[in-house]
Amino acid sequence: MSLALPKFQDVQEAAERLRSVAHRTPVLTSQTLNGRLDAEVFFKCENLQRVGAFKFRGAYNAIAKLSQAERAAGVVTYSSGNHGQAIARAARTLGVTATIVMPLDAPKAKRNAAASYGARIIPYDRETESREQVAQDLVEKEGLTLIPPFDHADVIAGQGTAAMELIEDVGGLDALFVPLGGGGLLAGSLLSAHALAPECLVYGVEPQAGNDGQQSFNKGEIVRIDPPRSIADGALTQALGELTFPIIERYAHDILSVPDEKLVAAMQFFAERMKLVVEPTGCLGAAAVLREIVPVRGMRVGVILSGGNVDLASYAAYMAQEV
Repeated sequence: MSLALPKFQDVQEAAERLRSVAHRTPVLTSQTLNGRLDAEVFFKCENLQRVGAFKFRGAYNAIAKLSQAERAAGVVTYSSGNHGQAIARAARTLGVTATIVMPLDAPKAKRNAAASYGARIIPYDRETESREQVAQDLVEKEGLTLIPPFDHADVIAGQGTAAMELIEDVGGLDALFVPLGGGGLLAGSLLSAHALAPECLVYGVEPQAGNDGQQSFNKGEIVRIDPPRSIADGALTQALGELTFPIIERYAHDILSVPDEKLVAAMQFFAERMKLVVEPTGCLGAAAVLREIVPVRGMRVGVILSGGNVDLASYAAYMAQEV
């Protein structure tokens, strides 16, 4: 992994690699919500991306940049689901073998999807084992190339193409709300927003139970927390990355957090009003807007819906919940 921070030029180059491979996902609006908030809210639907999440962008960009020797040896990553699926799908597209280190409690739908793309699944216990160490052992034993979920320049650049497309499609924004786990999507989005809409206020939004990013942003250094528990399984990181944090610290306006019940309310809104299936993690940015954590009235607001991969039994339970 290069220690050099990615730039917007890297996002532009990633967009060229992805042009005929990734979906240019739609941007949708809700008259009901716009009327309620007295704002224009634009949802970038990465839940409709290949593998059901924005992660395909960064995974494909990173693997596509590997040398022939690295491709021949294969890749490894660790992931609670969406990045694992993305690596598996991108690797199959490019003819590369993939190994995914995945927690035992990962959603069954995500685990099965990664396996269906031909990836080898290596389970681990997130309470007692280090996923980084499990993956590093495979790097050393088998000569695999590690592509981590967020702290990788090529992954960040690929993720930044989602916000780039959003701004290209709808024009300037006053604010942009982005789900935050390890920071790959937020960092990439910040690079795009700073270049294309420099006046736009960009907010990262993470689960309240795992607000390491908020703590890090406020303290001015990376804060590591104990393994968090939240229904936002794609954002259960313990710390921001060495590459993502400097970009977030420099360009983000603020980091917000939302409780799980607000994620459920957002999921229900998307199902009832917009006929969209959005996973809890994918609702982080939207929940902050729906809850009006910061004022958005009279503004043009972008929201990235980062994914739509949710176990059907869990989804049914969320839909039945009273919030």
